[in-house]
Amino acid sequence: MDRDAVDTKIRSIIEEFNKKGVEITDSTTFAGDLEFDSLTVMDFVAAIEDEFDIIISMNQQAEIENYGQLVDAVAAQTAG
Repeated sequence: MDRDAVDTKIRSIIEEFNKKGVEITDSTTFAGDLEFDSLTVMDFVAAIEDEFDIIISMNQQAEIENYGQLVDAVAAQTAG
């Protein structure tokens, strides 16, 4: 799946978690900009894993700080 398609799907998922209505860009951070707590992160990651039928490891999660990194990671897992 290409990055644009992944981006579109993740944007639809993040809407329900974006309680403050923050504008989502590649540099939007989950902890800082969106103020996601650990429970919200777990729910959000689970929703992404279900949607794309992938697993995002704890190591990957620790390395993903912003939206763009997340899209890239999911796109890499769903590529060809």
